[in-house]
Amino acid sequence: MISFVGAGPGAPDLITLRGRDRLAVADVVVWASSLVPEAILAHAGVAAAIHDSATMTLEDVLAVYAAAGPDAAVVRLHSGDPSIYGAIGEQIEWCLANEQDFEIVPGVSSLAAASAAIGRELTQPGVAQSVVLTRLGGRTSASMPPGESVAAFAAHGATMAVFLSAARPVELASELLAVGSGYSADTPAAIVVRASWPDERVVMTTVGRLADDLSELGARTTVLVLVGPALAGGGGRSHLYSPRFAHMFRRRSAPGTTAGRPA
Repeated sequence: MISFVGAGPGAPDLITLRGRDRLAVADVVVWASSLVPEAILAHAGVAAAIHDSATMTLEDVLAVYAAAGPDAAVVRLHSGDPSIYGAIGEQIEWCLANEQDFEIVPGVSSLAAASAAIGRELTQPGVAQSVVLTRLGGRTSASMPPGESVAAFAAHGATMAVFLSAARPVELASELLAVGSGYSADTPAAIVVRASWPDERVVMTTVGRLADDLSELGARTTVLVLVGPALAGGGGRSHLYSPRFAHMFRRRSAPGTTAGRPA
């Protein structure tokens, strides 16, 4: 069995219990030292064969799977959650072509860790009810479908999480403020470097100052940029726990009462 395990954003205790258990019994572990802290490997057994994929190609990784054999317990650690820029699609195709059993173990995304780091809810009633996860095209622009540029999404003014783009701060800021953007130079932004790692850094800024702050930080990897008015907080009250809002588990409360009883 090959387990594609989300290692979480960085902190060793933010891996899921299932991910930890898969590591504990793994015969082979493939991890990327450039993206996943070594401390995560403390969950692995002492007899596990460890392979660092930081310098490996896809073919190198697949060769490890093939050499391990169909009965080995293999863990492929991916940073955050494997479904978000995890590059697991081609590995799954290999598993299917080779009749190799596999599973995907979800992980805590760096988006969740970054939101926790800045102490903000990314969806605020009356302010933003959508979160867009995207990136700049850069050297892999050919993989970006038409209409999925940062500038195109910026037109909605929703909360945006921009991955894999810190190395191009001027281009990022330019797209966020392109003609028709729902953001302005004063729109709140946050830069979170290595969310949940021991050396985590957080810079609260604005879209107008974003390029300068990114350049000053100098970080190029494990950087997430959050943008949108929800980062300022202060949205309207959610209906979810309002006494004036009924749903299948709770009746609407009359004025002066709490949960249908006199206040």
